[in-house]
Amino acid sequence: MRAARGKEGARLARPGAAALLGLLAASALLALALQSFPGAGPGWGANGTRGCPRPARRPPRALLDELSRRQRDLLRLATSAGRTGLGLSRGGGRLGCGDLSRVTGLGVVGSGFTKLVLRAALPGAGPIALKSVHRAGSDVSRCVQRYGHPAGCRRLASYKLLKEVTLLQRLEHPGLVKLHGQCYDNSLDPEIRVIAMLELGSPLEMIQLLQTPWEERFKICLSLVKLLFYLAHSPLGSIVLLDFEPRQFVMVDGNLKVTDMDDASTEELSCKEDNDCTLDFPAKSFILKCTAAGKCDGLNEKKNLFNAYRYFFTYLLPHTAPSALRPLLGDILNATGDLRYGINETLGAFEKVLRLYKSGLYLQKRLPLLKEYITLKGFRTMEMQDYKCWPSYSHLGCLLSVHNAEEAAAICNSQPQCQSFIVTQQRTWTGRPLASFRSSLTDLIPDVNAVLYIKRSAPSRERL
Repeated sequence: MRAARGKEGARLARPGAAALLGLLAASALLALALQSFPGAGPGWGANGTRGCPRPARRPPRALLDELSRRQRDLLRLATSAGRTGLGLSRGGGRLGCGDLSRVTGLGVVGSGFTKLVLRAALPGAGPIALKSVHRAGSDVSRCVQRYGHPAGCRRLASYKLLKEVTLLQRLEHPGLVKLHGQCYDNSLDPEIRVIAMLELGSPLEMIQLLQTPWEERFKICLSLVKLLFYLAHSPLGSIVLLDFEPRQFVMVDGNLKVTDMDDASTEELSCKEDNDCTLDFPAKSFILKCTAAGKCDGLNEKKNLFNAYRYFFTYLLPHTAPSALRPLLGDILNATGDLRYGINETLGAFEKVLRLYKSGLYLQKRLPLLKEYITLKGFRTMEMQDYKCWPSYSHLGCLLSVHNAEEAAAICNSQPQCQSFIVTQQRTWTGRPLASFRSSLTDLIPDVNAVLYIKRSAPSRERL
């Protein structure tokens, strides 16, 4: 489902379009519940739980079996991390049920098969995302059609949210959305008994990413590879993201994070022969090795890796990459697309590209070009709109990442409009400076930190 997103939805006090009425109904229930919270008063447990379950009609046997399977899954996750219970510990500085009485500005962010996501503001904590069971979602609806037991179906869906909370409590990586806290309250309506309080992110928009500079797209892919490396070697064992699509990710302060973990699995597929270890994708299939221990060798890891290849690498890695790095990037695409690389080899290949890029060793040797430029130290040009290049760090002009002034001169020489450039003090995430390229000289402004480079052939140099 779509995760905790930064795009603000309709306010509870001012309902939006009719299509959101179902979502807002659930939001209103949550708002009413929040108004009734007295805070961390008598009856609230230190572990973020409250109350006792209400008596209800017993679910049918088949639904009870599904509930038991979900509960066993949670128990296995808890015990695999050295814990024996499902208590939701607040931990140091974690939010709990009592904190929900202080939230303001509730708005709908989105919904999916299982969960409803709201945004909220919390004094002292800033914006957060609140996840609860989506009673109008297809998971609950299909279950009710099958079993005719709404309460049991909402409880079944709540186990998916509990699983996500359990995983986020036990895993720690910059590529995972932060869990700020949780509330489990048996006294509430079933669909809002479990509330997860998460870091709020903004949607991952692939169309927008394709328009960003290559360096930023490489950062996205590198951070994804580091996350998959962690998941392959996590404290809980190798973890596969079964629902691996861009919509499961968000951006937080320019960093990629996975926000939906309810469909993650630590189970390794059992096998008797290699043919039992088939990985099927829409356009390709792979047969992995069956180990002597009766497990498919690296299946979880390679499923994650191929999904990263088909959803991220193929779109974000090759376009507008430095020409000298394209053969290395092509090797990464081929090796991950054929699953010849595992995650260890993939991370090593990405880190090699990063070293070459940061060091400037990828630059092709050429004759010095700066001698074709007049250098004015201590001056810069007035900021104003100029010619545009793609992909630029600024929509007002041509602002590109460079290794040094020599590379900037090569770029300026390759662009007919360029007559001058300034290597600015701005730095990208790799530490490289940004250079601003100009088609004409404007008024010069004294700046002790700036150096202006002007083509000797530029018509406007006569003004100097």
